[in-house]
Amino acid sequence: MQRAAGRLGYHLKLRVYPHQIVRENPMATGAGADRVQSGMRNAFGKPISVEAIVKKGQSIITIDCQEKNFEEAKLALKRAGMKLPVPCRVVVDKGQDLVK
Repeated sequence: MQRAAGRLGYHLKLRVYPHQIVRENPMATGAGADRVQSGMRNAFGKPISVEAIVKKGQSIITIDCQEKNFEEAKLALKRAGMKLPVPCRVVVDKGQDLVK
């Protein structure tokens, strides 16, 4: 998008940010594992990743651009949607006359 519109030719906004910390309580396996660990006692877990809570139909990324960069913006949103682990679709809020 930056190549097509330039640095000041568009406004991209990420609407959700991953801030939920996911924790895991690693369980020991193998011979003698029952003598090594205490199971779920004090099982707070180690942080392994962060995730964002997204509801169905919620906007994740929005782009505001000029009319001449409309097709590039649609392509950029489509490519960004491929990076996400859920099915995504591009919805045009303004500029319905630009959609063919």
